[in-house]
Amino acid sequence: MSDTMDARATLDRLWKPGCDFLGSKVAILGGAMSWVSERNLVSAISNAGGFGVIACGAMSPERLEEEIVATQALTQCPFGVNLITMHPQLDALVDVCLAHNVTHIVLAGGVPTGATIRKIRDGGARVIGFAPALALGKRLVKMGIEALVIEGSEAGGHVGPVSLNVLAQEILPFIRDVPVFVAGGLGRGDAILSYLEQGAAGAQLGTLFAASTESIAHENFKKAFMRANARDAVTSVQLDEQFPVIPVRGLSNEGSRRFLKHQAATLQKFQNGDLDKEAAQLEIEHFWAGALRRAVIEGNVDDGSVMAGQSVGMVKEIRPVAEIISTLVDQAVEALERREARIHTPA
Repeated sequence: MSDTMDARATLDRLWKPGCDFLGSKVAILGGAMSWVSERNLVSAISNAGGFGVIACGAMSPERLEEEIVATQALTQCPFGVNLITMHPQLDALVDVCLAHNVTHIVLAGGVPTGATIRKIRDGGARVIGFAPALALGKRLVKMGIEALVIEGSEAGGHVGPVSLNVLAQEILPFIRDVPVFVAGGLGRGDAILSYLEQGAAGAQLGTLFAASTESIAHENFKKAFMRANARDAVTSVQLDEQFPVIPVRGLSNEGSRRFLKHQAATLQKFQNGDLDKEAAQLEIEHFWAGALRRAVIEGNVDDGSVMAGQSVGMVKEIRPVAEIISTLVDQAVEALERREARIHTPA
């Protein structure tokens, strides 16, 4: 028992910077997933000791206000809001967060301006940014970002090209001024522990929580996660470099196969002169319009976009959020106990 208590104390010391920054019992953030990270899941994560994050996505300021108020009715614990920096009403969305005393704002989907960072901090909230490379991470810290998330290509949804394993080695030894949270492909507590020991302050997980009891995702969506292997979560394919496709990781399905055919057909129209370059690009981009909602809310996992990280292979059952977090903590503690036993066992 004392070994377990010692291991838990070690874990608590390792992620204390993350817990202190977030105001949570464990330094585990919920990844912001459109249609999924809403009041029910966000409040469940925060109530279980983690840190829930509302995915604002394309919400209007009025719609975001409604979601914040509804979340606050379900939890007294801190939670954050993820805002897309390219949103045309970004300033108004920040105002809504500040007016409702949201404690943390996550700026995603591009490099935020210094003005936006200052506005959030002057308004009394903490500000978190994403760093896909060391140079950008250092720049963001100089601009006033108070914490960073480094997300590897193993993650679900929109992803960069570099794995978390590489990003962690590139960034964690060199950014010590602010807490750095790791994300992408995380599904076990012992894996989280390994990054804490490299200097991370905590971890962000999405896929495990998307398949939780409290997630409003359709039963078909969750069952697709349970059936999937890691190799089934693939990034969208770009057929021609003239027409860029933003890489998005999700489960391979009929929709993703049709997307390849759609690109090929659109490319042929462009080459035949039936479409100009701009119209062809728009036709490719519009293919997935509404596809995430189709999968998450309507349960059409054949034609919809089933965004999932490679950790989807570790989703074996639909469990409550509190149980997921408890299991992650237990796995980290057990890993610490095993390591101590190995170190102190005589040769």
